[in-house]
Amino acid sequence: MNSDKVLDAKGLACPMPIVKTKKAMNEIESGQILEVLTTDKGAKNDLTAWAASTGHEMLDFKEEDGVLTFYIKKG
Repeated sequence: MNSDKVLDAKGLACPMPIVKTKKAMNEIESGQILEVLTTDKGAKNDLTAWAASTGHEMLDFKEEDGVLTFYIKKG
């Protein structure tokens, strides 16, 4: 999947992936896609809930070699 911006939050513990995701979302336009890379296992629930509560769309999620990748479309 193509993304407009990539946020590397690997190695950061909660709540930093959410804090960094929020900041990165403010830097892109509505309809663009943010790709978030994290190693925080709690981020799956946190980012999914955050996206839903802020009007953004979780397009895809994958986990590979301990890295969780999220694709979030800005609402």
